[in-house]
Amino acid sequence: MVQLSMRRLMYEAQRALASPVRTPRMATVIGRLLGAAFLVCFGTGLYSHFLQDPLPWMRFATRPEFLYQFTQGTHIVAGILCFPLLLAKLYVIFPALFAWPPVKSFANVLERASIALFVGASLVQITIGLVNTYQWYPWPFPFRQVHFALGWVLIGLLAIHIGVKLPIIVANWRKKADAASRDDDDVDGGSAGGPGSELAPTAAHSLTPTDHLVDAASPNRAANPEEVRLWGTTRPGGITGRIINYIDSTPALPSRVSRRGFLATIGVSAVAIGGLTAGQTFAPLDAVNVFGPRKKGVGQQGVPVNRTSKQAKVAGLATDSTWVLTVVAAGTELTFTRAELEAMPQTEVTLPIACVEGWSQMAVWRGVRMMDLADAVGATPQTSFRLTSLEERGSFRMTDMGREYVRDPLTLVALELNGETLDLEHGYPARMIAPGRPGVLQTKWLSRIEAMDA
Repeated sequence: MVQLSMRRLMYEAQRALASPVRTPRMATVIGRLLGAAFLVCFGTGLYSHFLQDPLPWMRFATRPEFLYQFTQGTHIVAGILCFPLLLAKLYVIFPALFAWPPVKSFANVLERASIALFVGASLVQITIGLVNTYQWYPWPFPFRQVHFALGWVLIGLLAIHIGVKLPIIVANWRKKADAASRDDDDVDGGSAGGPGSELAPTAAHSLTPTDHLVDAASPNRAANPEEVRLWGTTRPGGITGRIINYIDSTPALPSRVSRRGFLATIGVSAVAIGGLTAGQTFAPLDAVNVFGPRKKGVGQQGVPVNRTSKQAKVAGLATDSTWVLTVVAAGTELTFTRAELEAMPQTEVTLPIACVEGWSQMAVWRGVRMMDLADAVGATPQTSFRLTSLEERGSFRMTDMGREYVRDPLTLVALELNGETLDLEHGYPARMIAPGRPGVLQTKWLSRIEAMDA
């Protein structure tokens, strides 16, 4: 008796949640968009990670000079777009949680467990990624390492999920061409109750006393099992109910328009949260940068600041008149005062500061070419260098610069920014600036540049 009551409860839950947008076809449409967003995030995230922690054999492109600005901006925007896409996917497949029996086999247990883990890990991953853009870390674990590890976990779980659902994905990847399919599925090409569907009750489910109830919110709907199966016996109220009614209900062509309404809702959400953030990276959208944690042109010398001299505790050392920059290679060690650096040939370049949090800002830098300093201490074209800041602590107090950056004529030990003496917050008395590098590697408050094979 208990089992029968539970079964009926699960069937009623599925029926109440059913709608024309909750179909295998729609799950496939949203799923492939979500999968694409995850793959873009994974690929651009790997690039950013290995730029910061390269393997010994790795070399990176220095052109175009805005490469990292583009890849990391894309990474952040794609990550933000995962929010509406993941919620849309959960909305579509939610009735499947009430399938009966809850566990059909051991393989089914593994499938459900992998999906639960994938959804949970996805929510954690995109949430901590978003919070990181605001440099807020309300957790006890190191963000960068956990974010990197979770990326691999998610790609593995995504591969498992695609493998398990491949027959359904293949069957619903493209619109069906036959007329019978077009009658009910003009837009999404898949039937809400078609073969293999887990999103709607089966024919056996409809044999309950509630099958001929009419939705009280829409008394004009025909009182038949198919209408009840598609629209449910009850509808939620409030703002949520209005949104769901917009998605699910329309007087004419309900299947077609409701699905378009659903996709329009997701599209508007994506444009809102993605488009209103992308301006922190992509200059044409700067005027509508509402949600981004950084705004172009706001900060000392018209450039935003991530890590301040107060946070780095370098103000005293950086403004000390005894400061010198030490350059070491091939057994030669030279020191340069700021005046001596200013007396060397100066080069002016336009390069972006592009931070891992997604924001970026183009600026004009002036200083001494890194390759000229390397030549001054007898470094070979194959020499890579380690950069050391005046900071006493910090994950990026010391950073490595591969030979491809050292020998790039755009790489400077910068002394000026936007036509003015470098501000303390931007790395006075000298900082590194190179094309295609994350901001955390553009070392501020330089103290020492040493060949790694010295």
